[in-house]
Amino acid sequence: MSQAQPNLRTGGQAIVDCLVAQGVTDLFCVPGESYLAVLDALHDSKIAITVCRQEGGAAMMAEAQGKLTGRPGICFVTRGPGATNAAAGVHIAKQDSTPMILFVGQIDRNMRGREAFQELDYRAVFGSMAKWVVEIDQVDRIPELISRAFAVACAGRPGPVVVALPEDMLVEMTSAQPARPMALPDASPSPATLQELAHLLAQAQRPLIIAGGSGWDANAVQHLTDFATKAGCPVTTLFRRQDRFPPDHPHYVGDLAVGANPRLVAYAKSADLILLLGGRLSELPSQSYTLFGIPQPDQTLIHIHPGPEELGRVYRADLAFAMTPRAFLQGVTDANITCSPRTDWVAQGRKDFTDWTDTPTQVPGGFNLGEVMVALRDVLPADAVLCNGAGNYATWLHRFHRYRQFGTQLAPTSGSMGYGLPAAIAAQRLNPGRRVVALAGDGCFMMTVQEFATAVQYGLAVIVLVIDNGMYGTIRMHQEREYPGRVTATDLRNPDFAAMARSFGGHGETVTTTADFLPAWHRAVASGLPAILHCLTDPEALTPGRSLSQIRAG
Repeated sequence: MSQAQPNLRTGGQAIVDCLVAQGVTDLFCVPGESYLAVLDALHDSKIAITVCRQEGGAAMMAEAQGKLTGRPGICFVTRGPGATNAAAGVHIAKQDSTPMILFVGQIDRNMRGREAFQELDYRAVFGSMAKWVVEIDQVDRIPELISRAFAVACAGRPGPVVVALPEDMLVEMTSAQPARPMALPDASPSPATLQELAHLLAQAQRPLIIAGGSGWDANAVQHLTDFATKAGCPVTTLFRRQDRFPPDHPHYVGDLAVGANPRLVAYAKSADLILLLGGRLSELPSQSYTLFGIPQPDQTLIHIHPGPEELGRVYRADLAFAMTPRAFLQGVTDANITCSPRTDWVAQGRKDFTDWTDTPTQVPGGFNLGEVMVALRDVLPADAVLCNGAGNYATWLHRFHRYRQFGTQLAPTSGSMGYGLPAAIAAQRLNPGRRVVALAGDGCFMMTVQEFATAVQYGLAVIVLVIDNGMYGTIRMHQEREYPGRVTATDLRNPDFAAMARSFGGHGETVTTTADFLPAWHRAVASGLPAILHCLTDPEALTPGRSLSQIRAG
């Protein structure tokens, strides 16, 4: 008579056990019948579940979780439409180099290839977006493949992994045990490369450090601050990576972004050495790949990136380090590299930055978003998290706000609309004691507006500033420049967003003037509720520097 196998459990229970073993404490989902066995197993776990209203929002929350923690953000969605809705979050994780794992329900294995209900080939659907796509066909392989999913999501250049879970596999029984928690090794700079680095820095007259990408933490930011000071180098940050260096430090010279300070762009071009730390210097920060020569920049290039495949892919470096910014900065800190100060060079960049960001520009209408951003500097705590999606409204945020600590900026370098609200919900869910603010244009906000119900359901007191100019502003800007006066498909008719907030169970107010903003802000904070401040702006106030009419006139 055969004995029963010990510790037998369903595939769904094995999945949850593996997540717990990897240290997962929170996940985001939209429920689906294709993974009911996992939902049932979660009932008995201590993992906090955030139930979302649409899979795109859930995936964006998981991506934000990955950004904030440096560990894979976790999202569960159902098959077919659920998976395709989540694709927006997967694409953000890809372009933003964020570790994330999307678990997707799948049809029974014996139905594959017949176009069964909601059937998709996930390897084909996500093949160009994800680092790895796997379907777990054998219940006994769950620990192996989930362990690998965590490792792939974090190894080298981080990114998304998609794991498909056939419904019938999830109810089969297994005794396979979870793997140990992932612990990835990280390379360290060798003494020889550090010596060469010191030599190149000592020769440079106009060096510039460009910080971005992933693989950072608060210690790395502090190490960069110390290194920049000792090496006498100014620091700029890449597009939507402004929390990689303290903005009030005398060596900070601004961010290379959409609508970057023209003086900063000229400053970067005039540098004789570039230390590109962690980022790829892709299309937007490189000003459409015009900042430096390709493949060989005119400047001496030192490139640090965790993905070896990225080094030399676009820019040929004189010295390359295949490692995270964390590991590189720990190495240069231990080496205590010091150079003579370049006072005039640093001071020039710093003055250009303060001239660009200290005084808001004047714009048409009674509501000036630049002045609002400056006013918020005085009322927001240093650890406040600012989130946004895509749109011209974000140029005021990035230009005039100060990201004073690591982990305070959640914004998609992929330019995905709708990101701000889901990211804010994730940040508030993971950090209940912090102030979290989302900015969204009227078009951007409506992409994921339903997730405001998620904030209300969980009592997450995020404050959303909806910047409403009645149009898709970025597209209108391009439209007026390329086809002046021929407005098509960019006008919007919007609801009363303040009334919407109240109908959801939150706090809502309409703001029409700059002077009215701070009183409304304080009332929103005092309410203790998720809040929407519906900020009405003049359609002419399309950019910080040029009005709609000026853009149309050419």
